[in-house]
Amino acid sequence: MAARWSEAELPLFAEAKRINNPDRALQQLADEAKGCTRCPLYKNATQTVFGEGPADAHLMLVGEQPGDQEDLAGRPFVGPAGKVLDRALETAGIARDAVYITNAVKHFKNEPRGKRRIHKKPDTSAGGSTMNSRSCSRMWWWRWARLRPAR
Repeated sequence: MAARWSEAELPLFAEAKRINNPDRALQQLADEAKGCTRCPLYKNATQTVFGEGPADAHLMLVGEQPGDQEDLAGRPFVGPAGKVLDRALETAGIARDAVYITNAVKHFKNEPRGKRRIHKKPDTSAGGSTMNSRSCSRMWWWRWARLRPAR
């Protein structure tokens, strides 16, 4: 059963104020994400991979989690999956810079093996990506809902 959280259980909400500028609101979220330690995935990641694109994009694409190349670059979908995405967007006639692209989980889930970091597949255990995806996406979605500009 999925966990249900109240705003009181998420301390980030205590100081949340609605921001009526989409770019500023998104930047505030990105700044807060840089220091996120709410799940253990940050420990093996080099940085937070937040997202990119216009805050007022008509299309948002959300992947599960960043990969090795995304973690190193700090940008979503720049590795092999990004090449597939770029081809798909081109085929559909959609400019990548017109789309907001992000991942539900903001850190690369991996297992260090020597000098390489191997992408860990999602699982549903307490520390698994699916669980991290649930907690990350809930937290950031709710946070965005509090900050999002009124339309």
